[in-house]
Amino acid sequence: MPEIALSTTAMAIYEPIRDQPIVSPHGHCDPVWWAKNEAFPNPAALLIQPDHYVFRMLYSQGVPLEDLGIGSNAKNRDPRDVFRIFAAHWKLFAGTPSRQWLDHTFRHTLDIQTALRAETADQIYDEIASRLASDEFRPRALFDRFNISHLATTDPANATLEDHLSIAKSGWKGCVIPTFRPDDLLNPAREGHPAALAELAEMTGRETKNYAAFLEALRDRRAAFRAAGATATDHDVPEMATVWLARAEIERLHAGAVIGSLTQEECATYYGHMLTEMAQMSADDGMVMQIHAGSRRNTNQQVFETFGPDKGSDIPAPTNWVDGMAPLLNRVGNNPQLRVVLFTLDESTYARELAPMAGHWPCLRIGPPWWFHDSLNGIRRYFDAVVETAGYHNLAGFNDDTRAFLSIPARHDLWRRGVALHLADQIDLGVLAKEEAAEIAQLLAHDLAIKTYRLEKN
Repeated sequence: MPEIALSTTAMAIYEPIRDQPIVSPHGHCDPVWWAKNEAFPNPAALLIQPDHYVFRMLYSQGVPLEDLGIGSNAKNRDPRDVFRIFAAHWKLFAGTPSRQWLDHTFRHTLDIQTALRAETADQIYDEIASRLASDEFRPRALFDRFNISHLATTDPANATLEDHLSIAKSGWKGCVIPTFRPDDLLNPAREGHPAALAELAEMTGRETKNYAAFLEALRDRRAAFRAAGATATDHDVPEMATVWLARAEIERLHAGAVIGSLTQEECATYYGHMLTEMAQMSADDGMVMQIHAGSRRNTNQQVFETFGPDKGSDIPAPTNWVDGMAPLLNRVGNNPQLRVVLFTLDESTYARELAPMAGHWPCLRIGPPWWFHDSLNGIRRYFDAVVETAGYHNLAGFNDDTRAFLSIPARHDLWRRGVALHLADQIDLGVLAKEEAAEIAQLLAHDLAIKTYRLEKN
């Protein structure tokens, strides 16, 4: 499949940014890869089974998840058979960003020159497996080869951070840092919330049944993450609704959260208050707060009950950012130390809400197109919707938000090509001069991500 075509003007913008260091400030790669630096197990485990973009498409066309080695049978399924199924259904990915990412990965990262189809599945599987067995394809070598300057993982608040500490002690120079993800502690609607509070108490030595002590325990964990290099927090927000409660009321709700007795409405109110508490802590300690909102999770109940979460049935949902963020912003949004990056799956809010909000509140930045929208057309729609109101400097640059490590260069290349196409249009329209467009391209490809996530010292 050919590369996305660029005009002469777009190519002139793209060439200086195509090989810029990759900044990956938000994603879901496993830090154990770089801690142990072991060979990746096989092509299916690397390219198919961790990538919900891939297996959700196969499932949509009738391929059982069990046949892909997903779920309790994952260790028993022959990875070669999984790859054969994938190759036999390769045509399903035509027109999707997954096809573009995988094409890039096959050609540029894995040096596979044979076209993928059912008849070539075994040949390509063997070629990939052979490469993965070599030292050049171990996680640290690929990290260096991809020219990644910073990569942030996403880690539960109760994580020991053992792998990150191991990386730091290894002498390897790659920058892999954690991100503080406290959803299990802040959202009583999540399964296992009381157990997570008990684990926090054990880790910190604080009595988390007491609300004041609970806040101190959260500060302890944030400090531990910062000591391991973290610069950001991350929050999954099913319904965008922050609040600020009187102390007596939040203490009452916390007592119920500890024993798991809150109603669904009370859980939402409690979580809304805790998001505001997190914003206050971010203003205090400087950690960048990321809010991912607008995903209706696990809509396929049968798949969820059989295989668990994150199996491809999450769907975009409407989001009311203005009302939802108002209590948080009116309490702490004018603090110059606070920075909040907003990610949405509801594209209708780009021009109506997010761009006007980021164009006013000094704490806000608009995250790049996320999940279903990190595609060529999604990138172009994003720029068209937000730039005229928010400008470029209120954007967050790019992050790949991926579990599929080998797709990182492909995703960043797609973004950089999208940047070049957008800026070429601006030049052709007379909105930007070529020199200014070149400066903005550098910002969008690299510099804004460093600045937004406060990575200058990492």
